[in-house]
Amino acid sequence: MGVNLDGVLLAIDAGNSKTDVAVVGVDGTVIGSARGGGFKPPVAGVEKAVDGLAEAVGRAAAQAGRPLEFLHVSACLANADLPVEEAELTSALEARGWSRSVRVYNDTFAILRAGLDEPRGVAVVCGAGINCVGMLPDGRTARFPALGKISGDWGGGSGLAEEALWFAARAEDGRGEPTELAHALPGHFGLPSMYALIEALHLGRIPFERRHELTPVLFRTSAGGDAVARSLVRRLAEEVVALSTVALGRLELLDEEAPVVLGGSVLAARHPELDGLIAELLAVKAPKAVVGVVTAPPVLGAALLALDEVAAAPEAAARLRRHYA
Repeated sequence: MGVNLDGVLLAIDAGNSKTDVAVVGVDGTVIGSARGGGFKPPVAGVEKAVDGLAEAVGRAAAQAGRPLEFLHVSACLANADLPVEEAELTSALEARGWSRSVRVYNDTFAILRAGLDEPRGVAVVCGAGINCVGMLPDGRTARFPALGKISGDWGGGSGLAEEALWFAARAEDGRGEPTELAHALPGHFGLPSMYALIEALHLGRIPFERRHELTPVLFRTSAGGDAVARSLVRRLAEEVVALSTVALGRLELLDEEAPVVLGGSVLAARHPELDGLIAELLAVKAPKAVVGVVTAPPVLGAALLALDEVAAAPEAAARLRRHYA
């Protein structure tokens, strides 16, 4: 698509917990923005979920003083895990009439693009779940279904918390090997034992969503030398390296210097032990990979993808990055 200097772009980053929208000129100037709620089409249905996007888009356009007409829409959406889901969401966005040019990506691509100077490299994102994507300037991508255990996934903050609970429960009742996790996990909630924690979780006295608080406890316990906790941290490092090297191989980047960017709450926390293990293992399997960590907001990546789509000038990307610095 050629550059239309009179047009504006719409960038959407919609995660499970929040949505960020930006109206961006082709020169990289952010002229409107808004935040909305989480994007969960499997729960709300596609149309209702897109209604939520539309509300935030309307506020961003109003701030920009522009009608709901855009040169291109770049939407990085949670739960767009399969091509068939991307196609369904693309049709839903096209039906809104915001633009004749709409591109839907899984939201992991927003983090990937935010961490790259050009659309070339691989990202592993570990937040509540874990995912990996890669891309090349010619449009080729590498990705995984990332649907949990049914698609072979292991890791993510939620998964790590569950693994820690499993080992701690078995340590306390004698089925498993001893681990300090049996004291540290219930202690985090002010409880005396794993039995008390199991009961509180099962009966809902501790809300399900608070389980993610146990992941930092796991890392602290590992840093203290606990063998079970350390084995879980090492397994996460192995999973990050497995995902990234497979993606690099699919894109034929294993033998070239290529960026591997890490994002999501677990990896962006920069746990020294985990960082060291990832670097050590990646140096063996992909010695030319250049590891970095993404802390920029994912909506930056969605907006950069929009600039890529219209072949905007390099200074537009630089201006956009300065805005989100």
